[in-house]
Amino acid sequence: MKIIGLLGGMSWGSTASYYAMINQGVSNQLGGLHSAKLILNSVDFAEIEALQHQGRWGDTATMLTEAALAVEAAGADFLLICTNTMHKVAPALESVINIPLLHIADATADRLLGQNIECVGLLGTRFTMEQDFYISRLKAKGIDVLVPDDAERDRVHQVIYQELCLGQIKDDSRREYLAIMDKLVAQGAGGVILGCTEIGLLVRQSDTQIPLFDTAVIHAEAAVKLALG
Repeated sequence: MKIIGLLGGMSWGSTASYYAMINQGVSNQLGGLHSAKLILNSVDFAEIEALQHQGRWGDTATMLTEAALAVEAAGADFLLICTNTMHKVAPALESVINIPLLHIADATADRLLGQNIECVGLLGTRFTMEQDFYISRLKAKGIDVLVPDDAERDRVHQVIYQELCLGQIKDDSRREYLAIMDKLVAQGAGGVILGCTEIGLLVRQSDTQIPLFDTAVIHAEAAVKLALG
């Protein structure tokens, strides 16, 4: 079994889900008392969030690069960044670490293509929905991406940072998200990416008939496959 390296804490709630899903996945595959071999370096999200909203991405890259090097030095065989937005600095990490990075957008694209989804809606932070680092990765694999309008993007972003990252799950916010998803499907999306690892804490497949692609789940499953492959 390979050792999985995790960069977590962004937020800690979704990282806890990663830890549970990865260990459950290994247990399901191997049975008995088996669990995952992993190394977790969990950062202080308050520091990261402040830098994000100041546009100081170079500083976030420095912080995560140092964290990634520590995970590598501890013996990890490959690395996951347990958040969508911070894949913006993935190239900076890849330029200095010597272990593979399992990119969340690549894992998601593979799942979409496996289900013949060629046009998808994307919900996430404003950074993920509006900047090129994530969407371009999907488009490179032939997947068209639709995002909500400006006011809806603002609301989706607000719910993530002011509710979900604080562990607050609100029915009104769930209804708003579902309405936004319905509009994306009406525009031609064949499914919706939950492109922030916290969104799966708010909206589940049982809430809608729209095919949902929870990036945290997909990423964790890809990690288990690689670790046991």
